Amino acid sequence: MKNNDKNRIDSHKLMFHPKRVASWLNGEQIYPVYMEISPTGACNHRCTFCALDYREYQPHFLPTRILKERLSELGRLGVKSIMYGGEGEPLLHRDLDEMVLHTKACGIDVALTTNAVLLTPERAGKIIPHTSWIKASINAGTPETYSAVHRTKADDFNRALENLAAAADLSKKSVGGCVIGAQIILLPENADEVEKLAVLVRDAGLSYLVVKPYSQHLMSKTDCYRDIDYSPYLELQNRLKQYERDDFTVIFRMNTIKKMHRSQRGYEHCQALPFWSYIDAEGFVWGCSAYLGDERFRFGSILEDSFEKIWNGECRKRSMDFVSKELDTEGCRMNCRMDEINLYLWELTHPSEHVNFI
Repeated sequence: MKNNDKNRIDSHKLMFHPKRVASWLNGEQIYPVYMEISPTGACNHRCTFCALDYREYQPHFLPTRILKERLSELGRLGVKSIMYGGEGEPLLHRDLDEMVLHTKACGIDVALTTNAVLLTPERAGKIIPHTSWIKASINAGTPETYSAVHRTKADDFNRALENLAAAADLSKKSVGGCVIGAQIILLPENADEVEKLAVLVRDAGLSYLVVKPYSQHLMSKTDCYRDIDYSPYLELQNRLKQYERDDFTVIFRMNTIKKMHRSQRGYEHCQALPFWSYIDAEGFVWGCSAYLGDERFRFGSILEDSFEKIWNGECRKRSMDFVSKELDTEGCRMNCRMDEINLYLWELTHPSEHVNFI
């Protein structure tokens, strides 16, 4: 049987880092395996579902020189991967290409999430040889619906697809093996266009399409999708299989959808924060992207201090103490990025009976 989700997009990959997990279990100080960095708060779209609309798309841009210094440090500290995405469109930062190349030179794997409108063949040619994957957000199957959902001009739909087709072609010719894929947030407005989008991105040469549910952010201004009932759309999973090929898969995030209706999360405390971190477009280091703007989760600024100093500082210690003793995870964002990792860590630290009978 074909494994549609070989990269575990609908699960997690922390089990592939047993040494880091073992160090954490032994109470040792560890540095993140994975980080997200927002090069800019500006964005060229205003998507109806945007989780970070409350950040108001401020035109902040990370200083390239300082970020490169911190990236060199992060490589020495053992950070394994960085995804450039965040509050805005990362390709709006004019030095993103330089950031990507430097990140990889520091021994850190690189990924990019983008709406792909600015992913010109020229920029793709610079980025792709040094990047593990690029995932484009395309939330419709026609220019008209795309324009309504992304709240941009309809021409951006074709431009994004053309850029992605060129990027996929460049990737096939590159020695780096960058995987080019797309993602759609399943909404009532676009549900009847998912199949059309699957055909479009497949024929453009992309490797996959992810279909995922909306998750209400705690502080989003947008709340019109808060109570989406996904049960009428579950049949899509089977219908989408007909569009798959040996070199193209559709990852319908059924596991994530099912978890939206669970009565309890399956863990009492968040234990995932030591394994990842987030740097926003102003240079602040955060413990959790679901709490951007909540001072209890802000550790410090890379514009003022080294990452090592921030990570080992008093602000982070107080934050971690709060998370371990006071934070009620039932009030956290549903299906947050660290949800599967928390389920894994909770089982490790709260094993059931008879675990020695392997």
